[in-house]
Amino acid sequence: MKVHGKPTRTLWVEADGKSIGIIDQTRLPHAFATLRLTTLEETAHAIRSMQVRGAPLIGATAAYGVCLALREDASDVALERACMHLQATRPTAVNLRWALDEMRHALRPLPASERLAAGYARAAALCDEDVAINRAIGGHGLGLLESAWARKGQRGRVNVLTHCNAGWLATVDWGTALAPIYLAHEQGIPVHVWVDETRPRNQGASLTAWELGQHGVPHTVIADNVGGHLMQHGEVDLCIVGTDRTTARGDVANKIGTYLKALAAKDNGVPFYVALPSPTIDWTLEDGVRDIPIEQRDGRELTDVSGRLPSGEVVTVRVTPEGSAVANYGFDVTPARLVTALVTERGVCAASSEGLLSLFPERRPARDTGT
Repeated sequence: MKVHGKPTRTLWVEADGKSIGIIDQTRLPHAFATLRLTTLEETAHAIRSMQVRGAPLIGATAAYGVCLALREDASDVALERACMHLQATRPTAVNLRWALDEMRHALRPLPASERLAAGYARAAALCDEDVAINRAIGGHGLGLLESAWARKGQRGRVNVLTHCNAGWLATVDWGTALAPIYLAHEQGIPVHVWVDETRPRNQGASLTAWELGQHGVPHTVIADNVGGHLMQHGEVDLCIVGTDRTTARGDVANKIGTYLKALAAKDNGVPFYVALPSPTIDWTLEDGVRDIPIEQRDGRELTDVSGRLPSGEVVTVRVTPEGSAVANYGFDVTPARLVTALVTERGVCAASSEGLLSLFPERRPARDTGT
């Protein structure tokens, strides 16, 4: 997508062919700054501190983190140590585990002397695959916006509500939930996005609004609790969000507050879609509410807020009383029954086991052929 009119990815190999460049997302929207990662620990810190975030981008960054570790030691022990260290940085997003498993699978059979070059090649391929997957999600999701536009007699605008950031900043490029919106905008559909602020880290207000603005997509930032009101008054034509982990039966874990939006959408007859790349599907889990681990993050994300003063200085201030206890759950789980459909790189399907298996038949358990 674009930054100041220039096509940009969120992750790249620097000119030295070794270090990894990233956008420091903790500096947005007040400053566009990039960082150079040179070690395993720098990569782990970038993931933990959310300088990079979003399930697909976390996975891609971790893949390159393995490469940086291999520069120091390419042994079996070092490879496994690096993967375990990176996997511990964020517990909810399944893409992280998936990407590290891909790196293990590609590198373990090779002699140590061949692992570094193979690692960079596999990490680059994972990034290109992510871009292709997200572009395909956009293509399939575009039909949902076209249908909404047709239902309105191609009058007015198509109002889409989204939560958190599932745009290109959460992936290598294109994004998941925002990919259909970008394509609709480029094709001339008058799409408008209601952007939840998404407390406590304000990824909607600071990231989604920023990237939509960079691409010229009309949008309005709203407080997290406004969505239900807008739905009651017919101001939302559809909701589309991303997900950090989806179970085999279609339950979805996404940024905290997503479940409440799905409940409001159900009550008001508003379609609620979830866009997801297949590496986000955890085929080992069924019941998302019971089984998906929910990350609890630093309470300072809730007690403190950062902003820019009229002078241009960016400051952080505390908004809660000293001594008040804080619980900062990072995600919640929306049961499949509240999801209208899932949008994947292979198409749109019902949020159910059969729906997912219709698109991914290779995941269907083999039948017992014994006698």
